[in-house]
Amino acid sequence: MNRFPLAGITVADFTWIGAGSYTTKILADFGADVIKIESAERLDTLRDAKPFQGGVRGVNRSGYFADRNSSKRSVTLNMKTEEGRALARRLIERSDVVANNFTPGTMEKFGLGHEAVRAFKPDAIYIGMSMHGQVGPESRYLGYGLTMGAVTGLHQLCGRPELDPAGTGTNFPDHVPNPAHAAFAILAALRHRRRTGQGQFIDVAQIEPTIALLGPAVMDYTANGHVAGRVGNQHIAGAPHGVYPSRGEDRWIAISASSEVAWQALLHVLGDPALEQDVRFAGMAGRWEHRAALDEALARSTVLHDALELAQRLQQRGVAAGPVQDAADVLQRDPQLQAREHWVYLDHPEMGRTVYNGLPFKMSRTPGFPHRPAPLLGQHTDEVLKEKLELAAAEIVALRAQGALQ
Repeated sequence: MNRFPLAGITVADFTWIGAGSYTTKILADFGADVIKIESAERLDTLRDAKPFQGGVRGVNRSGYFADRNSSKRSVTLNMKTEEGRALARRLIERSDVVANNFTPGTMEKFGLGHEAVRAFKPDAIYIGMSMHGQVGPESRYLGYGLTMGAVTGLHQLCGRPELDPAGTGTNFPDHVPNPAHAAFAILAALRHRRRTGQGQFIDVAQIEPTIALLGPAVMDYTANGHVAGRVGNQHIAGAPHGVYPSRGEDRWIAISASSEVAWQALLHVLGDPALEQDVRFAGMAGRWEHRAALDEALARSTVLHDALELAQRLQQRGVAAGPVQDAADVLQRDPQLQAREHWVYLDHPEMGRTVYNGLPFKMSRTPGFPHRPAPLLGQHTDEVLKEKLELAAAEIVALRAQGALQ
């Protein structure tokens, strides 16, 4: 059984920061030889992003960078030199996929835009992942997850109604919609090439996978002319649906029980006479109309219970519920993630034994998994040049002396 279905595929990876790095991480964890082409002068921003192992700052000590770059190899080239650019071209010639998430025009400055690459590598799968895509009046605009969430309307839907748009607390588009869509597109293009021998250019405008998350809001405006706004933890069609305090300091539980069956089960588990006797909550329509009062009443009851125990009891009665977990809970105490062996531990040359997210799905025949720790900066430069370009040690020494390698 081949556990790595992308073994034999080589990726020339010019991506950095979030969405691009996560896209190529997926390919690497499935066995592709992802060669991360870096610069020692202009670091991938994530190499200098917290948290740092042991609280000690360093280009090889970022946990954020590590998790987004598992299973890859790192080569450091000086792309300001002709020799460095020539090495990049030669690596691309020996690759199946070329990936970048720069603003349009950046790769062209190095002579490595799609048209230039197609001239010497016509069967390459070339993917660009800029914020707005390759064409259009805003194609050259800079963008990160925060701005993508803003311009797509995601932030307008996030937060409590009485407060300002809250965003998601992180660069949500970088971690979920964009890498998933981009990796799928690459796999589809590889399949097309296998059948036809033809390369392909993939233009991912990172705002567009994010917009795909907003289907209900778009349809609401299309059908009803209604512009959806922030509803916090509420659901537009039922109550109770929210996050409620539980026993302990800053401990919470999420509960959704909008159907009559779920509501009766919730009442049974909580055993709160005040909830049962309040006529405002007697029917689904009443609970929705008086949802603010309902949330206050539920909070007075749930705060008496341990979140994990209450969630388990509610789930046993068919009520959707879950404790609001922090990072320690998710990593160390979540029984489901432990049972699915989600976390992978690898020995990093500088950080020691570190934890990595496993792939977010399980495949029975070709599972794939993080199998190599994130690379040190330039760790594999000599190795890759010898293996991929068949350069002798003396040639590598000369290139380093010329400033082509960093």
